[in-house]
Amino acid sequence: MTVNRHQPHVQIVPEDGANRQIAKGFESHQSVRESKLQVLPEARGWGRVLGDFESIHTNELRRFPSRYLILIIDFDNDSGRLALFQSRTPPDLQDRVFVLGTWSEPERLKKDLGSFETMGRLLAEDCLRHTDTTWAHPPLEHNKGELARLREQVRSFLFEEEN
Repeated sequence: MTVNRHQPHVQIVPEDGANRQIAKGFESHQSVRESKLQVLPEARGWGRVLGDFESIHTNELRRFPSRYLILIIDFDNDSGRLALFQSRTPPDLQDRVFVLGTWSEPERLKKDLGSFETMGRLLAEDCLRHTDTTWAHPPLEHNKGELARLREQVRSFLFEEEN
């Protein structure tokens, strides 16, 4: 299913195959509206995520003002990486662009959380329930600020209402 670009929706740009599998797991959660989420092909490196963001996605975000963009990268233990992405995000798009990812690499979480797809479903469950059970793991806890901004912007349309 494809998203309606004129309705609120989220696109995810994953750095690599592991991050794409996590995003696909998130997308497969039973409460995620699949018509509101699109996982793009992997960019093959955080530098390419940034380059594609600047050369392709900024223009697309301006064309489709109901689009939100999540860039999923490995932070590679670099405390300046989030600031770099934020500094390269134009001011008019800052409310719709989010940078998330593991502090080092997602493979380190597999021991605690299982497959990448399972991780994605657990992260979606936390977003749905307003909990931080999975997001509080040390390799993910640095996402707290971005996650709070993201939840505020997309939770209302991304998840099915519970009965």
